[in-house]
Amino acid sequence: MGAEEPGLGNSLLPYETWIEESLRHVVRAALTAVARDGLPGDHHFYLTFRTDHPEVELPARLRAQYPHEMTIVLQHQFDALETDTDGFSVTLYFGGVPARLRIAWGAITQFTDPSVRFGLRFKAALDQPDTVNQTSVDETPNQPAPAAGQTAQQADRPAHVVSLDAFRKRPPKP
Repeated sequence: MGAEEPGLGNSLLPYETWIEESLRHVVRAALTAVARDGLPGDHHFYLTFRTDHPEVELPARLRAQYPHEMTIVLQHQFDALETDTDGFSVTLYFGGVPARLRIAWGAITQFTDPSVRFGLRFKAALDQPDTVNQTSVDETPNQPAPAAGQTAQQADRPAHVVSLDAFRKRPPKP
């Protein structure tokens, strides 16, 4: 057998975990700034998260409607955005009815700011295997929950999505 090719998958240091934590900090910093100062300019966020994550709290009717994954939009109709070390809370309106959501940072699988064509993808921190549908950069994000007040804006060019797949070890080409 030949020697194992060097790469992140062979590291005794958890580089992939550190990279993902650092990128999640970008989401936390963005939401903390918006909670403090409001959304500047045309910025708005699509946040996709695992509803089956143990640290996600949402009304039973929403959990029944979105048993695995949900995308919300923070743009016009949201209130009381709060962040802390564990996650964030926000009040959104579904069919005119307010709902308080509590989302752990580890539950987030995608963060996008379409106004600047920026996005990040993550693996959810779940005990079960990740079953999130991985879309290509050219595809639009999952449709947001309809009552969140927004629809996806079509872009002329793909979003700039930073995926950890670029840092993962790939098998050598034959």
